[in-house]
Amino acid sequence: MAPAHGLLMPWLGAASWQDIPYVDPAGLATALWDAGDGTRDVVWLDSASGGRHVLGVGDATLVVREGAATRDGEPVAGDALDALEAATADGGAWVGWLGYEAGVRLLGLAPAPSPHPDAAWMRLSTWIVIDDDTRTAQLQSRRATPEPLPAAVLPPWYADAPPATVRWRDEPEAYLAAIAACQRAIREGDSYLLCLTTAVETGPIDPLATYLRLRATARAHHGGLLRIAGTTLASASPERFLRLEDGRVQTSPIKGTRRRGTGADDAALAEELRTSEKERAENVMIVDLCRNDLQRVCEPGSVAVTSLLAVETYPTVHQLVSTIAGTVREGVGPVDVLRATFPAGSMTGAPKRRTVELLQALETGPRGVYAGCFGAITADACDVAMVIRSIVADAHGATIGIGGGITALSVPEEEVDEVALKAEALVRALVPLGGSGQAARDSA
Repeated sequence: MAPAHGLLMPWLGAASWQDIPYVDPAGLATALWDAGDGTRDVVWLDSASGGRHVLGVGDATLVVREGAATRDGEPVAGDALDALEAATADGGAWVGWLGYEAGVRLLGLAPAPSPHPDAAWMRLSTWIVIDDDTRTAQLQSRRATPEPLPAAVLPPWYADAPPATVRWRDEPEAYLAAIAACQRAIREGDSYLLCLTTAVETGPIDPLATYLRLRATARAHHGGLLRIAGTTLASASPERFLRLEDGRVQTSPIKGTRRRGTGADDAALAEELRTSEKERAENVMIVDLCRNDLQRVCEPGSVAVTSLLAVETYPTVHQLVSTIAGTVREGVGPVDVLRATFPAGSMTGAPKRRTVELLQALETGPRGVYAGCFGAITADACDVAMVIRSIVADAHGATIGIGGGITALSVPEEEVDEVALKAEALVRALVPLGGSGQAARDSA
């Protein structure tokens, strides 16, 4: 059947496609998640605030652990980006993540060991694109005949799930001491902005139920639920790291956060963020770093700041966001852009390599998938978001990474409050495994 609406998201490289009735993405995700024995790799790139969704299964995986890459169990030469470039050169769209420790290695440093893969990617074989704005959907495949996918079902909603028991990796006093060390490094001229992070840890969770609760209260345009190689990433990320299509590249770093108000004070909090000397300085520092990164792979004179210090509002926070764009040089592909920009300056600080060295000495555990990026990539296009406002889980437990930028103007107690604010919606969404009680089957 010829599609009535044209091919949706053609850069994913579908070889065959057909229009299908619009379907609730949460219901389709639930069916895919539970299909078979419930362990198959599944991905859902979720524009939960309106837009397009990609949900599907794959026919190949690329996994990097401790710097060593394997594709479908066979060793692959090179680093995480070498392996990804080789995979995309073989065709198809790959969905997954590149973790922070992979970025540390790209800087020539030795990262702390992480329990989760440095990178994990799945090549889409059959998938459904859903467009919320036009209420349309398409079944797509990299083969002439798509694999049958299960029909959407009513997604679970665990209204009575007990609160999860969590543990902060760093107590407030320890985090304050790390902030003091960051500011000392700034005074000594070793850095001028450090993105200091910590984590919240808990026991095993129900990732699907947790993500459905998260997207109901913290919708974001770059959400996602990915299960690859035994690790699950559930993200309500508001930050686009890189989009490359038709030779144009764009990055939109976030630096600056305020909580949402409860009434008339909401607009005042947004204005306070917009005019904050500290937040504006922090954002501009990262804009300069991103401009420099993109200039390494873009045509001379093409890199420009297209939006500076804009306030974006989300269900739980206001964010200060800037956007930088450019035209890549001929022959430059997505992996080249990743190599020039990763790890992202918004998650390191500046100058990048020296600041990462300082942070390694201050942070008390690996970041893992957190502070990396996730999304979809092909040989000539990509759309990837930052792994922030995210929960990473496996059979042993779940981790929530949180952080904030430390500058000379930072007020330490306010930085402690900010990481607590960023963790709040994520902790509230957690559904402990086996602790969901009586599940109320309702629309998510």
